[in-house]
Amino acid sequence: MLAYAMAMRTRIYVDGFNLYYGCLKGQPHKWLNPFLLCQNLLPRNSVEHLRYFTAKVSARPNDPDQPVRQQTYFRALGTIPQITVHLGHFLTHEVTMPDAAAWRQGRHVPRHVVKTEEKGSDVNLATWLLMDAMDNQFDCAVIISNDSDLKEPISLVRNRFRKAIGILNPQRNVSQALRPLAHFIKPIRGGALGNAQFPNTMTDSTGQFQKPARW
Repeated sequence: MLAYAMAMRTRIYVDGFNLYYGCLKGQPHKWLNPFLLCQNLLPRNSVEHLRYFTAKVSARPNDPDQPVRQQTYFRALGTIPQITVHLGHFLTHEVTMPDAAAWRQGRHVPRHVVKTEEKGSDVNLATWLLMDAMDNQFDCAVIISNDSDLKEPISLVRNRFRKAIGILNPQRNVSQALRPLAHFIKPIRGGALGNAQFPNTMTDSTGQFQKPARW
């Protein structure tokens, strides 16, 4: 257990896609203020900064407005001075993969498909987590992700730099690789998401803008 004689200087590291696919996709809480969410979930911590790691999405035939919604969300994040957005990228390439639903002559039928992978977010998160630890920017690092690939950098921050580690878990189960590294783990539930929404109408240096209608 951690002692809270005084509020711990806390920085938040958000894996945007892990958060989205873990608890936002198909839900009505996408207009999320992640800084407010963390303040609500960590009332005994002094939440000083939040780094949000994601990548720009592209239009799809079935969802041509997807990039517009994302840019509007970036505008909302930009109204919070304590939030920094770090962008990775998507890599799209053609590959041949077996079709699990098609079986012929003792093997799955190969299909030529377009594969899109998000690149950079986990590496960027790990890099900034370690950099901020080396620069003594926090007493406690809180990671919003359930990605076991973050095991090594989190372990270094805890054991080499002697920092407290928290995980706000966006998924149903906690990664068994991350569980033993955390001083505390909290689930992100629908009620907490609903209580941390941006206003429907917002204003930034460019002017007024609205929450996307489909959100």
